[in-house]
Amino acid sequence: MSVDGEVRRLRTEADEPGWEVDPDDEWGVAVVATVGRQLKLRREAVGMRAGEFGKAVGYGEDLVYKIESGKRIPRPEYLDMADEVLGAGGLLAAMKEDVEKVRYPKKVRALGEMEAKAVEIGLYECNSVHGLLQTPDHARALIEAAQPPYSPDDVERMVAARLARQSVFGRDPVPSIHFVLEEAPLRRPLGGTMVWRQQLEHLLEVGRMRNVTLQVMPTRVEVHSGLDGRIELLKFADGTAVARSDGAFNGRPVTEPRQLHILELRYGTIRAQALPPWESLAFIEQLLGET
Repeated sequence: MSVDGEVRRLRTEADEPGWEVDPDDEWGVAVVATVGRQLKLRREAVGMRAGEFGKAVGYGEDLVYKIESGKRIPRPEYLDMADEVLGAGGLLAAMKEDVEKVRYPKKVRALGEMEAKAVEIGLYECNSVHGLLQTPDHARALIEAAQPPYSPDDVERMVAARLARQSVFGRDPVPSIHFVLEEAPLRRPLGGTMVWRQQLEHLLEVGRMRNVTLQVMPTRVEVHSGLDGRIELLKFADGTAVARSDGAFNGRPVTEPRQLHILELRYGTIRAQALPPWESLAFIEQLLGET
C-alpha cells in the first residue's frame, strides 16, 4: 500500500471530537500541558520525528503536535501506545488516571470530590432520575435527548463522568444517602422498554441498600415544597455542610448557616411530603409490573 494510503488512515482532529482542553479548567490545562511535554521529551529522546511517531501510534502529525503542545487531551489508548513505542516502561501509561479526570467537566469533578468526602448526602431531583441512580443506558438515552445534540464522543464522555460519581456507593465507611425522586420521570420509558425496566430494577436494588433511603414524590400531592427545582445537601464529618438549589441563591453552592437552614428546611419538608421509603419501593415495583 502507498504511503499516502497509510496517511489517510491515521487519526485526525476530525476523528477526535470532544477531546479539546477546556481553557477555563486551570487544573486540566496544567495536567494536559505536563503530559504533552513529557510525551514530546520522550519522543525526542529516542530520536523519533513527530510524523514517524504518529504513524507508529496511528495518529496524524498535526494531532501529535497538538497533543504535545497541550491543546488536545490524549486518549488512554494513545498513552498506552506511546508508552510501548517509546519504551517508557509504564511511565506514560501511568498518566492515564489524571488525564481521564480532565475529560470530566470541571463542575462534575468538583461535585464528585465533595460527594466523596460527605458523610450524609441529601438529593431531590425533579426532572429526571438522579445521576447517582442512573444505569449506563438510561444515562446515555437522557444525554442523547439533549438539543442541540452532543457529539457521540461527548455523549460517552458525559456518561463516563456520571457513572464515575457512583463510586460513592462503594466508599468505606459508606455515607448515608437520601433521595427524593418525582413520579413523572419514573413513568417515562426513556430509551425504550428494556432500558426503562433495567432502570426501575436498579432503583429497587439501590433503594434496598442499608445506607440508602429512596422516596417518591407522587404527582397527586396538593402541597409541594420542591417546585423551585433540584436540591443537593452535603454534610461532612467536621460538622460543616454545603448545599445548592436551582431556585435559591442563584443556584450557587452555599455554606452560610442562614442560607443552609433555608435549604435544609425545604429538603426536610419535601421528604415529609413524599411517600415513605417502603411505599416508594412498592410503588416502583408496581411500575415495573406495568412495563
